[in-house]
Amino acid sequence: MKQRFIFAAILALCGALAGTARAGADAARWPSQQVTWVVGYAPGGTTDIIARVLAAALTEQTGQAFVVENRTGANSNIGAEFVKRAAPDGYTYFVGSTANAINRTLYKNLDYDIAKDYRSVALLGTVPNLLVVNPKLPIHNVKEYIAYAKAHPGKLTCASSGIGSAIHMSCELFKLDTGTNILHVPYRGSGPAMADLLGGQVDSIFDNMPTELPNVRAGKLRALGVTTLQRSPSAPDIPTLAESGLPGFSVQSWFGLFAPKGVPQAIVDRMNADVNRALSSAKVKAAFESAGIVIPAAPNSPAQFGGFVKSEVRRWAEVVKRSGAHVD
Repeated sequence: MKQRFIFAAILALCGALAGTARAGADAARWPSQQVTWVVGYAPGGTTDIIARVLAAALTEQTGQAFVVENRTGANSNIGAEFVKRAAPDGYTYFVGSTANAINRTLYKNLDYDIAKDYRSVALLGTVPNLLVVNPKLPIHNVKEYIAYAKAHPGKLTCASSGIGSAIHMSCELFKLDTGTNILHVPYRGSGPAMADLLGGQVDSIFDNMPTELPNVRAGKLRALGVTTLQRSPSAPDIPTLAESGLPGFSVQSWFGLFAPKGVPQAIVDRMNADVNRALSSAKVKAAFESAGIVIPAAPNSPAQFGGFVKSEVRRWAEVVKRSGAHVD
């Protein structure tokens, strides 16, 4: 009996060592085929912009094609669930965001937990949100926006890329802090929301800065304030909401890369290293700076990002409960 136990233990150890060796060999060969990054929103939003800039850099770096696939719906949940079910071979990833931390509490019947059901690979970037209005409105600053909302309760509209997105929750926090009644209008991504804002079908949005800045600079939208505590270096002339009468108001959107849970650690580490290398390249730095995207600070490890995601799930759970927002 004792001999059989020892023999079984030796076999188990050999199997584990063989598995480790195979994972190491797979990581050494990775990537040997196309890598897909799934974005849960329509093209044109910040998640899509970040994914495409980095996919182009990684294609150039590795010699293998990195492609972005848009799988829209349910505030990016459809894309997240697709990647959760994908083969854990290191060739399919999800580009997640603040919305996925919010969704953990917002949705009553969610089929995934962004902090538990994936391997956190790397933070890709952060951005402030920017409150903008259609320039046809008689609103030029945050105080006038609040006054207009109070004079027209339930009629001033605020678009978002979907229920529970950081864009939506920025508006909900604003409503809570100002006691205003602003009508939320959700879309299937920032691109469609921005199209209707430009066309005058909706009045305002708290969208990610990279999506809005080109239209603000072209005079097609009017910027009222950024949602971070400090002004953005990409638009230093735009005041913060905190300095515009809402002290302490702070929302920052983040974007990160997630792998299916079973992907070997060796491949996660390799992907993390390649992402950080791409983030340090001159092309990516220039593209991000132009769009108002902040590059993560080093070391930006998988463990560091995983801890951050868990903290974000806890933080946004409180905000969702305060706002009363929910999706069945």
